[in-house]
Amino acid sequence: MKVVAIVQARMGSTRLPGKVMMMLGDKSILTHVITRIRNADLIDDIVIATSTLPQDDVIQKEAKKCNIHCYRGSETDVLTRYYEAAKNHQANVIVRITADCPFLDPFILNDMIIKFKQLLKENKPIDYLSNCLTRSYPRGLDIEIFTIKTLQQTYHQANQDYQREHVTPYIYQNPHLFSLHNYANQLDLSEHRWTLDTKEDFDFISIVYNKLSIKNENFTTNDIISLLQKEPELKSINIHIKQKELIQK
Repeated sequence: MKVVAIVQARMGSTRLPGKVMMMLGDKSILTHVITRIRNADLIDDIVIATSTLPQDDVIQKEAKKCNIHCYRGSETDVLTRYYEAAKNHQANVIVRITADCPFLDPFILNDMIIKFKQLLKENKPIDYLSNCLTRSYPRGLDIEIFTIKTLQQTYHQANQDYQREHVTPYIYQNPHLFSLHNYANQLDLSEHRWTLDTKEDFDFISIVYNKLSIKNENFTTNDIISLLQKEPELKSINIHIKQKELIQK
C-alpha cells in the first residue's frame, strides 16, 4: 500500500502572493513543509502539485532542489491536478497537505496514517480521515487522508467549481456516499491560527519560528502551545484574521 503526500502549492495567492516561497530562516515555507512531511516515516512518497503557469516555475525548481517530484496541471481545477498526480505516482492512499502549513506536525501525520491503515486492515468502512471535519487542532495543521478510489469517484462526480478548486468538499459534503472519520485532539486547540494567508500570519509564524528553532528546528505542536502559554500576547498578532470561505474568490 503506497501512501503518497500530495502538497498543493502556487505563487498566485490572492491575499499573500508568493507566500510559499517566502523565507523562514534560511529555507522557503515550501521547503519547511517538505521537511516536516519527510519527518513522518510512514509517508512513502511526496509530490508537489502546482500549476502550469510560468509564475509557478519557481515551485518546480524548489521541488527539484529538495529532490521531490513535481506534477503540473490546471491552475483552477486542483481536483484534476490531484487525481493525475496520484495516478502518475501509483498512490493507493493520498495525504492532502497545503503548502501554507509550515508548522505541520509529523507526529500527528504519522498517527493519522496509522489510524487510517488500521481501519483498512480491519475491513472497516473508511474513505476519508481528517483532523478538521470537526476542528480541534490549530488551523495550519490540517491533514486529509483518502483512498485512490475515493479520489477517483470525486474526480468523476464533483461538478461545482469550488469543489474542484478545493479538492475535497464533495467528499465531506456527501456522508451518504463516503465513510468519513474525524481525528480529534484531546484538547480543543481550534482557536489557534498557524496557517499562512496574510502578512500578519507570516509575522506570527516568523516570531514563533525564531523563538523555537534556536533549540530545535523540528519543534512540535506541544512546543508551540507551551510558548503561547508563556507569551499569550503572540496570539493577538493574527487571531483576528478570518479564513476565506470555500466559495469566496
